Amino acid sequence: MKSNPILVTLFLLALSSLQVVKAQELNCQISVTSRQVEGTDRQIYNSLQTALYEFMNNRKWSSYSFTIDERIECTMMFTISDRVSVDQFKGTLNVVLRRPVYKSSYYSPLLNHIDRDIEFKYIEFESLEFNDNSFISELTGLLAYYANIAIGLDFDSFQLMGGTPFFEKAMNIVNMAQSSAFTGWKAFEGTKNRYWLAENLTNSSYSKLREFLYNYHRLGLDVMSENVDGGRQAITESLELLRQAYRDKPNSYLLQLILDSKRDEFINVYSGAPDNEKVTVVNLLKEIDPANGSKYQKILEK
Repeated sequence: MKSNPILVTLFLLALSSLQVVKAQELNCQISVTSRQVEGTDRQIYNSLQTALYEFMNNRKWSSYSFTIDERIECTMMFTISDRVSVDQFKGTLNVVLRRPVYKSSYYSPLLNHIDRDIEFKYIEFESLEFNDNSFISELTGLLAYYANIAIGLDFDSFQLMGGTPFFEKAMNIVNMAQSSAFTGWKAFEGTKNRYWLAENLTNSSYSKLREFLYNYHRLGLDVMSENVDGGRQAITESLELLRQAYRDKPNSYLLQLILDSKRDEFINVYSGAPDNEKVTVVNLLKEIDPANGSKYQKILEK
């Protein structure tokens, strides 16, 4: 008996529709602006933007399988301030990372960081190459570093210390970059650079900050859609981890980055809390983030 080709085609289409579409880990939006740079050769910045987008989103960064909807949301905004030479560029990079909150349309910020030590070489249409075991170029090293930081922070927010393998990869990139002629990779160049972020994330002395990331998001925000008071209580308990971390190492770079990304969210989370809870939290936040104490007063005013 001959099979009906139309029926076979319909069956295959139906079968394929049941398969889960797999994707890479990142859904990273890339922008390159160069308004501060003189010159008429603007096409190179469009080419750079396309190359950066394809490198970040088409490369597989782990052995994990992601669906389209599970991809990690991030944004990388390059602002080129100087074209040092035909193939060398200098500027800043703003990295923004956000995470979905369970049973809601809300995305919680995990990182909002500006790296002011961006300098790299790029030849238009040249393929971007990266190797886990060697530092091939400043540009791909930079991209791979932030890809691993982003994935690691996301994993930490869903599983306790889940981001460790990615932070170790980021630290490995830092170690390989010690011979780089450009800044941002070395401990002695400052206290707030790529070296110190990777160091904080891989140093057990800062484990309370990573524990906070899990407790705050997974036990706190993710619970609030079904149990507002219970979720907020878990968030309050997680803030105690930040206080302990602050008392241990008040100048932690990672602590400052967490506060910078979460400050407005803290205010929103506690806007509907009981008055006594507001007072407790405001006093805690003022202790660990004294420079922004006046901002936390808004909690008491809502």
